[in-house]
Amino acid sequence: MKRIALAFAILLVASIGACNFLLPDRYVMNAPIFRSLIGVDPPTPDVIQSRLVVPEGFSIGQYASGIANARFMHFTETGDVLVSQPRAGQVTLVERDADGDGRADAVRVLIGELNRPHGLELHGGWLYIAEMDAIGRIRFDPATRAVEGEFERIVTGLPSGGNHRTRTIGFGPDGWLYVSVGSSCNVCWEEDARRAAILRYRPDGSGEELYATGLRNAVGFDWRPATGELFATDNGRDLLGDDSPPCELNVVEGGGFYGWPVANGARIPDPDLGAGNESRIRASIPPVHSFRAHTAPLGITFLRGESTPASLAGAALVALHGSWNRTEKDGYEVVSLHWGPDGTISEREFLTGFEVDEDVIGRPVDVAQGPDGAIYVSDDFAGVIYRVAFDG
Repeated sequence: MKRIALAFAILLVASIGACNFLLPDRYVMNAPIFRSLIGVDPPTPDVIQSRLVVPEGFSIGQYASGIANARFMHFTETGDVLVSQPRAGQVTLVERDADGDGRADAVRVLIGELNRPHGLELHGGWLYIAEMDAIGRIRFDPATRAVEGEFERIVTGLPSGGNHRTRTIGFGPDGWLYVSVGSSCNVCWEEDARRAAILRYRPDGSGEELYATGLRNAVGFDWRPATGELFATDNGRDLLGDDSPPCELNVVEGGGFYGWPVANGARIPDPDLGAGNESRIRASIPPVHSFRAHTAPLGITFLRGESTPASLAGAALVALHGSWNRTEKDGYEVVSLHWGPDGTISEREFLTGFEVDEDVIGRPVDVAQGPDGAIYVSDDFAGVIYRVAFDG
């Protein structure tokens, strides 16, 4: 079966490559799809040092490897990091670097047999895991690094399948559990109002609320410490050309509508579904920052550590997973967002070099700041977690 699947993958990628010469630019597929399917070896230390670029005063190294399809991360209070692996249906525990050699001491599966797990949270002695169609929890002891008891699904029946299958979770300052659910399609009218939305629940899974809508695929979100505002990344639609529409950063408010599928970016009518929906477009909330089209912003985290350097104080880091629907690749990096005194947001490069001259060695997914103050980046392309440390 594996040989058949591999042969089909080769045929599919070859067919896509051939079609790219015949189709208009808006339909181009340009991504390392085949290499993603078969897996790639982690970059060597020499390649990391020659390719990956971090700001002056920082250093980068490979913290852990062999974590296929490494997606979202969550640190424990003792300094271990939990990582979701949707394709493998498991959550992995990466033990902290107790011996100080710059590498995790061990990597092992914490819990398996899950349905495409993605978002992770620790709250009240529970490890919460967002599956494609459910949210479950299990008792977790960070001191012993062990789970106890049965995995209990406290929310079931989330809309599943379709284009966007990841579910991200986070506990807000109000104590509610927030859940992002992406759209089922590129652009369409959804039958289930919970798609292209952020939901929220009480910690026991009760009290479901449709918190915000019109968010096509808000994979990452975090609360800004300075204001308590909820910021979410959002992936713009495809098949409108290399530079349209922008991907987004939104301030998510309860009851807010953010445009999809009738508008893109700053209330720009969608060419397929915008006509006749002018009043809805006017009522939509535009993004507070735009990323370049198709760069695919995923994980976002505000830096909170006391050892955060002044150059990043109050900033957020965002992982740009990288484009597939562009004639030339874009994204494949981590950027920092900085808030000015007037509230304007500026974007700067933070970790680059995963893509050079169309050659890809990594695709950043999530960013997390560890208890040590260092910044950790997951890469689902090479199955790696990188550690970026401030050496100043």
